[in-house]
Amino acid sequence: MRDMFAEEGARARRALLRELETYGALRDPAWRAAFAQVPRHLFVPYYYVPGTGGYERLWSGDPDPARRTRWLRGAYRDGALATRVRDGELVSSASQPSLMARMLEALDLQDGHDVLEIGAGTGYHAALLCHRLGDAHVTTVDLDEEITETARAHLAAAGHRPAVITGDGARGCPERAPYDRIVATCEVPSIPYAWLDQCRPGARILAPLSTGLILLVVRDPAHAEGRFLATSAYFVALRGGSARTPRTPTAGVPRRAYEDQRFQFLAGLAGEALDTREALSLWQRERRPERERFGVTVSGGRQWAWLDDPEGPYAWPLPDL
Repeated sequence: MRDMFAEEGARARRALLRELETYGALRDPAWRAAFAQVPRHLFVPYYYVPGTGGYERLWSGDPDPARRTRWLRGAYRDGALATRVRDGELVSSASQPSLMARMLEALDLQDGHDVLEIGAGTGYHAALLCHRLGDAHVTTVDLDEEITETARAHLAAAGHRPAVITGDGARGCPERAPYDRIVATCEVPSIPYAWLDQCRPGARILAPLSTGLILLVVRDPAHAEGRFLATSAYFVALRGGSARTPRTPTAGVPRRAYEDQRFQFLAGLAGEALDTREALSLWQRERRPERERFGVTVSGGRQWAWLDDPEGPYAWPLPDL
């Protein structure tokens, strides 16, 4: 089917590329080429923006030319887009392009790598991976069949046909394993052990945890360790029978603390393991530590988060998935 927005989309895409380069989000020429050539508007034929009393739907087929233009320009804005809303609740979204660029570059992908993506979303992230690696090296999994069907259609419209699987992302996709990289585009409360089982030695796992991005290096099926990236990250939570919602304590917390992104990150990461006073005391004592001072270790059937040192005094268990 002919893309009637191809020319306008190309101009908008070039503008987005310039914006990402200004932010320093595209250092690798391979990813620059991917963002330059993959048409994002094909993956968001409609999306929702906050409106009076709820969400307003913008779409490519709107009979109003001004609203169509607004839709197209919004598709190339450097921001997250709400793509699926049920009963007023956000179910799926398209991630902010600059954040996607940082995540993809952090994976340090090489030719021939096999990648598992957890959370198919619109299919745009998978399309960028396909552009870099080739369709045969990309697998994307989502629990919602409607989401996977839509992502598959979007990918086909853009000329890509990776493996799009409907299933519980916490269980990975063993039939397509092993993988050199696993990247999640949904928030998890801890690292599913099934992911380690499906990785080659030396693989990397990148996943949103609390409001940060943990980058783990996998030693073997029972061991992985790594630190958080400096950037903040906000994603829709992993859904499925294994999913859990982390607690962010706020009762008794001074306003200066609970409005601080670094405290929100620490509180979400600590969850049930630290009560409100313990989390606040640690945050104050360590002078509002940045995300990159924190890490996660998976070893011998257990996993824990830590500050500065995996064996140091500041460590707490993460829930099992």
